[in-house]
Amino acid sequence: MADPSSYRPKPGQIPDSPGVYRFRDEHGRVIYVGKAKSLRQRLSSYFQDLAGLHPRTRTMVTTAASVEWTVVGTEVEALQLEYTWIKEYDPRFNVKYRDDKSYPYLAVTLNEEFPRVQVMRGAKKKGVRYFGPYGHAWAIRETVDLMLRVFPVRTCSAGVFKRSAQIGRPCLLGYIGKCSAPCVGRVTPEEHRELAEEFCDFMAGRTGAYIRRLEKRMQEAAEEMEYERAARLRDDIEALRRAMEKNAVVLADATDADLIAVAEDELEAAVQIFHVRGGRVRGQRGWVTDKVEAVDTAGLVEHALQQLYGEEQGDAVPKEVLVPALPDPVEPVSEWLAARRGSRVDLRIPQRGDKKDLMATVQRNAQQALALHKTKRASDLTTRSRALEEIAEALGLDSAPLRVECFDISHLQGQDVVASMVVFEDGLARKSEYRRFQIKSFEGQDDVRSMHEVVSRRFRRYIRESQKTGEWAVEEPAEAADAAEAMDDTAGPRDDNGRPKRFAYPPQLVVVDGGRPQVQAARRALDELGIADVAVCGLAKRLEEVWLPDDEDPVVLPRTSEGLYLLQRVRDEAHRFAITYQRGKRAKSMKASPLDAVAGLGESRKQALLKHFGSVKRLRSATVEQICEVPGIGRKTALAVAATLAESAPSAPAVNTATGEILEETEG
Repeated sequence: MADPSSYRPKPGQIPDSPGVYRFRDEHGRVIYVGKAKSLRQRLSSYFQDLAGLHPRTRTMVTTAASVEWTVVGTEVEALQLEYTWIKEYDPRFNVKYRDDKSYPYLAVTLNEEFPRVQVMRGAKKKGVRYFGPYGHAWAIRETVDLMLRVFPVRTCSAGVFKRSAQIGRPCLLGYIGKCSAPCVGRVTPEEHRELAEEFCDFMAGRTGAYIRRLEKRMQEAAEEMEYERAARLRDDIEALRRAMEKNAVVLADATDADLIAVAEDELEAAVQIFHVRGGRVRGQRGWVTDKVEAVDTAGLVEHALQQLYGEEQGDAVPKEVLVPALPDPVEPVSEWLAARRGSRVDLRIPQRGDKKDLMATVQRNAQQALALHKTKRASDLTTRSRALEEIAEALGLDSAPLRVECFDISHLQGQDVVASMVVFEDGLARKSEYRRFQIKSFEGQDDVRSMHEVVSRRFRRYIRESQKTGEWAVEEPAEAADAAEAMDDTAGPRDDNGRPKRFAYPPQLVVVDGGRPQVQAARRALDELGIADVAVCGLAKRLEEVWLPDDEDPVVLPRTSEGLYLLQRVRDEAHRFAITYQRGKRAKSMKASPLDAVAGLGESRKQALLKHFGSVKRLRSATVEQICEVPGIGRKTALAVAATLAESAPSAPAVNTATGEILEETEG
């Protein structure tokens, strides 16, 4: 526990102007981001008597080891920078809303030459128009099916589209009139894009004018006695009306608004959002958060607005945003929303009428969501806390290990040796931090040496990354760093350059799958790197005994212990992750590739090369400079790839120039 006075800025250092500040812990990671109209007043409030601080604020300032700030021109700039830093650093003590499920959206890929209508989940992509979210994917498909007869936009995948273009025949939807078949040239790219934009306009709520236009065209067709065209237009109008009826009418036709409600207690808060477009509820979503910082309803609303509209532009931000409490001050938030929409946004609390009644409905949904969440989580939260406390007591730790990393080794009779690293935070798996390793330094059935290697590589790389930012003071021998760099091939999330993303901050506890030899190997790896503040233990499968590196006898936890159950879950997850990776490598090893012979070239960079060039044949004919253009491939690796492929190139057979026959090679 740090003393806030040890890093308190000197009087007069903090400017009296708007800005954004960051608290960092002893490892240099950002644990809290905040903004202020006056940095001097806001930061001074953190360094008062600890007894006068909110318990969560007190925990934050005693966890922190330093504070830094950035001055900006206006409060709107501070709001934007705060959002950017929260997205970048994912601070532990900031409000972090978690979607209670993965919502499907109706997406139109306007960034493609021939836009496609499809169901999408997950992070939003640039150049794609989204509608929703919807409660179920089938609801989207029903809506799209009704609208395709009016707006026959492409819905097929890239593979189906390309195949139809090659064979000159459209798919089934093209034959039955639910696709304009741009793949075979029935419409031009411009005509198809116009269809897609009309589809987007209709989904955005501009329905009345379009239906009136269709009705006028239907009447004109009937007057001209073109009854077939009139009948088709009549059916189109009916299909659009059926699609509209799937959304309840709640407000006036021209109303575009988002309604946000908050239900909270001292520890948690639930947010519910209704998306109203054209007077109809087009979508609903909900978030739940732990209140890890002292924040009131207005603060929760401000964070919800940041998360909801931080990535949105244009019409995705509605004309009205109705909230239960206004942020303080409200002007910067209103200006920020207006900048994202490109026009004025009315941010207010509904006072009367239909909008107030609908807000009451949203509020009831938020209260029900919070009650359901607490019912599901109450026992889990208590159990996880007890499990972590039991582990800390059994292993003699000063505090509960909030971050646990577990390593496991997997191989098939000594071949294709791999390792896995899984991460649990607060007793829950954090899969985005999982990592996989190929063991390259040796072959054979030696789990102890493999464990030493993988733990060394994990923490050696962390030290190298931390030294670049000044977050770590341990010096690593140059030859060890060079050796690690040569054999490092960690599989996991990659950055924009194709390199593995940085490891997160170190754990309080490392768990290995095995007994005392594996535990001692892991401890020895940490000692060699000068890391003494990370505890190590092992869980042996035979009797489920917990081993410590310096103890002759294992620690035996009761079979009913929640701590033992959590360690088993962590160990089993690491085993599952390692087995999955090993089986995948075994399957791929059946397909030999010339790239396998390139030293230091891992599976991810092999895939990047093949994706870039399309085939080994094209890669073989590429120059070193062209190979270097692939993200993650340096010149040294490119030279190794070119040399290896040149050696493995099949030699051209000798040919009789007179007859054209291939001559067989003979010795001598």
